[in-house]
Amino acid sequence: MACIRSSLFYVFTFVAVLGVAPALADGSSRPYGGGGRINPGAIIAQYNKSGERFRIEGSCQSSCTMLLAIKNVCVDPGARLLFHAALFPNEAGQKPPPKRQAAMLAAYKPALRNYLVKNGYVSSFEFHTISGADIIRKFGYRQCPN
Repeated sequence: MACIRSSLFYVFTFVAVLGVAPALADGSSRPYGGGGRINPGAIIAQYNKSGERFRIEGSCQSSCTMLLAIKNVCVDPGARLLFHAALFPNEAGQKPPPKRQAAMLAAYKPALRNYLVKNGYVSSFEFHTISGADIIRKFGYRQCPN
C-alpha cells in the first residue's frame, strides 16, 4: 500500500510539473557583443514581437548597442557598452552615412542619444565606453533582475 501511495505521489507530481508553463528564457546580448553586421533590426523585431526580456550584459559594442531599442530590454549594471559612429571598420576616418547614423541614434532613448551626440561619442569610429550602471542611472534604462 505504501508503495502504491509513493508511486501515485510521483505520478501526480510529474503531471503537476508538466501542467506548469515554463518561463521564457531571457535573450542575451552576449552572442552579439562584438557588434559588426548582426542585423539589429531583425533581432529587435523578433524580441518586440515575442515580448521576451532581452538582457544587455557583458561587453556590448558597436551595433550591439542598438539592441537597447528592444521594448523589454534590461541592462546588467556590470555591462560595458561601447559606442561609435555608424561606421564599419573599413569606413574609419569617414563621415557616417546620414541614414545609417539616424537609424542608429533612433535606437537610443533621447537622454542617451543627446549625450552621445553632445560629447562626440558618435562622430568617429573611436570607441567610447559607458558602464551598464550609468546606462541605468543616467539614461533611464531598466536594470535586469538577478
